[in-house]
This record gives sequence, structure tokens and C-alpha cells, in this order.
Amino acid sequence: PPKRPPAMPEAPPPTSIERPAGLPAASNTLFGSDAIAETLRDLHIPFIALNPGASYRGLHDSLVNHLGNDAPQMLLCLHEEHAVAIAQGWAKVTGTPMLVAVHSNVGLFHATMAIFNAWCDRMPVIVLGATGPMDAARRRPWIEWIHTAQDQGAIVRNYVKWDAQPASPAAAREALFRAAWIARTAPMGPVYVNLDLGLQEDALTTPLPPLDPTRLMPPVTTGAPESLITEALTLLQTAQHPVILMGRVSRDETAWANRLALAETLSARVITDLKVGAAFPTDHHLHTGSPGIFPAQAALQAIAEADVILSLDWVDLGGALRTACNGPPAGRVIQVSLDHVLHNGWSMDHQALPPVDLFIAADPDQVAVAMLRHLKPAPTPPQPPLTPPNAPTAGPIVTPALAAALRLATGDRPVSLTHLPLSWDATSWPFRHPLDYLGSDGGGGIGAGPGISVGAALALRGSGRLPICVCGDGDFLMGTTAIWTAAHYRIPLLIVVANNQSFFNDEVHQERVATMRNRPIENKWIGMRMSDPDIDLAALGRAQGAQGFGPVHDAADLQAVFTAAIAAVDAGAIAVVDVRVRPGYTPAMASALTRTS
Repeated sequence: PPKRPPAMPEAPPPTSIERPAGLPAASNTLFGSDAIAETLRDLHIPFIALNPGASYRGLHDSLVNHLGNDAPQMLLCLHEEHAVAIAQGWAKVTGTPMLVAVHSNVGLFHATMAIFNAWCDRMPVIVLGATGPMDAARRRPWIEWIHTAQDQGAIVRNYVKWDAQPASPAAAREALFRAAWIARTAPMGPVYVNLDLGLQEDALTTPLPPLDPTRLMPPVTTGAPESLITEALTLLQTAQHPVILMGRVSRDETAWANRLALAETLSARVITDLKVGAAFPTDHHLHTGSPGIFPAQAALQAIAEADVILSLDWVDLGGALRTACNGPPAGRVIQVSLDHVLHNGWSMDHQALPPVDLFIAADPDQVAVAMLRHLKPAPTPPQPPLTPPNAPTAGPIVTPALAAALRLATGDRPVSLTHLPLSWDATSWPFRHPLDYLGSDGGGGIGAGPGISVGAALALRGSGRLPICVCGDGDFLMGTTAIWTAAHYRIPLLIVVANNQSFFNDEVHQERVATMRNRPIENKWIGMRMSDPDIDLAALGRAQGAQGFGPVHDAADLQAVFTAAIAAVDAGAIAVVDVRVRPGYTPAMASALTRTS
């Protein structure tokens, strides 16, 4: 297999793209939006993803002509949903928020699906909105009336951590600092700040007093009391069959090493999940069952047999326990999570209420550190080299063959899988680093994969890691124009479309309904298949500025095509590969869908 180059090519610096011309040496008059722009710079967030709109034209001008389109630099997006998805992808890698700007109520409506994804994924995103002047006498006829809302934050209030509509530049500064602080504080999530057009465009009569951002955004400690750590360790160390469910944890390498040491010291079996990013080496001898959207049968058996279960913010703990044990588990359950802080009566993303014997309201990574202080972990032996998969043989393509060919084409270089389809078999690609896999979209919102992957690839630029998005054709088609942003800003990325030419998940549901009603399952494809005419996905990629490959129909051709596409990405391009795969799920996924029907 080809060896990894020393590093992927570094993208051009921000000032080399869309550089403002003729900027004044100094402004004689400052406007409200200038103060807001300076506050955004004080947040030290390098980018603001946006789709432009007249409601924040004052802020747009300040970002360009007052700040020079630098710190933050604009990332022009062709749809507000992509702008938020890019910010979500950035957060998946960095654990920090990106800024997003959306136009008025209409842009916010476009962005809602992606905001909900970020909310369910517990990712920090700072969304800036705007409204026409709240002073009705200042509104331009017609357009600023339909783009003004009395309570615009109500559109997203049920799935953001906090929202505000400040009434002055001074209040806007404070709101932005508070928003950034809340978004970054665990449990993290999106926030929304709505900026009145009038306060943006009014001149400042007096300069605003300086503020110290470090004193307005203090770090919040989310550790656990020693008494609870001791109680949890007493349970775990006396257990005969302990199990650790590793859920929402960070991408930090030290935290990864701590989780590994904790599991090895306790001799606990470990279960991970494809809904969230990689949390533990999936080819480790303690890892049980392949990770999936639903737990595999081996994982369910381990949960049922466990006498102590440690949940590190597992997504849907109640559902997993109920499925594995057909009711409350016999073993003791320790839940480490802060997620209850976000639960509300509108969204059911909090999942089923789990039975818990010991609750530790703390950050899981900090709890692992605290537990290790009381233990004497043995040195972790080095991991053996990965065994390369067998090359796929000629014939129709299934998703595991796609994964095998992709692994062979990437060789021993570090790869970040930024997105995966429902048909993915996790046994085909071991995870050995917290950035090997970044998790799902969060809210099940189809169309997020390309945008999330662009944001993740932006965060990975120059890291030496190859970002790869493997997405379904429906996901790709809804998110295609996010690729233009990657092409425009020179963000290298490989997108592989597992194209079954169908909204296949719904075919499965239609087959299930037909079976229950004793009706013909042969009709399940109607209203699902995307053919006649076939859609040229590679051409759609080329239309956005990417290099297109395929469609690939024969498994024997995959490795060569992937090698060529990776070479294009190494040269700084975006590559889109259309792979025609047979519809279907892994046995574990199919079994899980049957159990949860």
C-alpha cells in the first residue's frame, strides 16, 4: 500500500483568499457592528461560516472593512444548513465553537435542521442572526417587515442552550461573551444571538469601555466529589464482570489514554458506539462487539451479564439497558454525565430514563482521571501492526468491500473518517485514535454529512491526517453544495458516496410494514429509488469544483480509483468518488432494526 506523505499540503493562509482592498488606516466613526465585530475577534475564533443577507449587512461590512476579513475570516456557504454543519464538523475535531451567521428569520429557518443536529450531538456552535429594525418606523417597505420577528429566537429556543436579542452594542458585546461561555461549557451545545439591524448600523456616540474577555468567560469545573469516586471504584473493583459503556467523550489523546488505562486496570469489557466519535481502540481485546448505531449482539450479552456497568455519558443508556436485559439490569449501574442539564419538555433526544444506582454529575474525562489517581495502572503494551484486508474480488460492490479497498488505498497513513453511512460495518475498519472516527450527525438529519466533513477537514488541515467522508447518496445529494465551500477555500477532502440509488432505510421500513399487514414486499422500492434517470454524482462534485471519479461498478476497480482520488486530495483538491453499492445492512444492523421495530 502507498505510504503516507510527510504531511498534507497546507492550505493558503486566510488572508490570501478574499482579501479586502483599500482598507482605511483608521476609522473616524465607529458603528455598532464595528463593536460587535471587535467582540468576535476577542473570542479568538478563526472562522465565521455564513450565507449573506441584508439583515446583517452592517456586521458584514464591519467584518470586511473594519477587521479586514481576518480573525474571523468569512467562509461563504451556499446554504445556511451547510454553514452550521461546517461549524459542527469543526467542533467535532477541535472541541471548540465556530461562528455562523444566518440571515433574518428565513436564514434561521434554513439552518434549523443543522442546529438540531448540533444540539443532539452536543457540539458547541455560536449562531449569529439578525432581524429588521425593531423600531417599525425605520423598516424599509415590505422586505424588512417580512424579515422581522417579534421573538425570532423562539424558532430555535427549544434546541439551543441559550439565546438573546440584545438592544444595544454594549448589550451585544455582553451577550456574545455569554453565548461563547455557555456554548463551551459542558454539556456543550449551540447558542443563538439575534442582532437588530438598527443597532448594527447606528453610529456609536461614545466609545465603549474596554472589557477583559478572560474574566467574562471563566472555566467551569465539572469534576466529581472524591466520595462518589471512591464509591464508584468500590463497586468496580469488586465486580466480577464489569462493563464500561464509552459514549460522549472528547477527542483528546490524553483522555483516550486514560480511558484505555482505566479499562485495562479494571479488566472491564468496553462497548463503543457509532453515534459518537471513537472512544476506545475497537480492536483491543477488551472491546466487545463491533460499534454500531445500535449495540451488537455480543455487546448486549455483555451488558446483560455485567454485575457493574459504568456509563461514560452513553447515548441512550435506558434504551441499551432495556434492550439487553428485557427490563431493568441485574447489575449495578453507574452513570457519569452532565447531559440532564440540557433535557427539556420539547425534544425527546434525552432518550429513555435509565435505572441508575450511582449518579456522578461530572465530565467523563475528568472522572477517568480521578479514578486513575486511586489505581495503579500497568503500562499499556504497544499495539501490534494492523493486518491489511484482502483486496476485493471482481463483482458487484458491497459496503465492506468498499471499506477494504479504501483501507488498502490509504495504507498506513492516519485517516479521519468524518462521516459514515448506516450500511457501514465497523469490523472492517479498526479505530485506534480519537480522531479516527468523528461520530454521526447527531439528530439523524440527512444531508449533514458533506457539510460536517468540510468543517472537520478544515480543522484537520496541515495535520497529516486524511479526512474521508463516506456517505450515502441521499445524504450527498442534500448536502452537495457544501463541497463548493471546500473547493473555494482550498480545504482538501475525500468524499466517497456509497450509492445504492435508493433511500434504502425507508425501503426496510416499508418491507416491515408490508410484512405486518400481509401485503406484497415487492413494492417497497416505489417512491424510494433514485434512478431512471441515474444521477451523475461525480459530475455534481465537479460542478462544485471537486474532481469527480466514477461511477465505479466493479469491486476490483475500487482500489485503483481510490488511489487516484487520494492523490488528488494530497495535491490539495476535493475528490468525489461515486461507488455503486448493493443495498443492504450488516447482520448486526439488520438484527438491531428488527429488535427496535
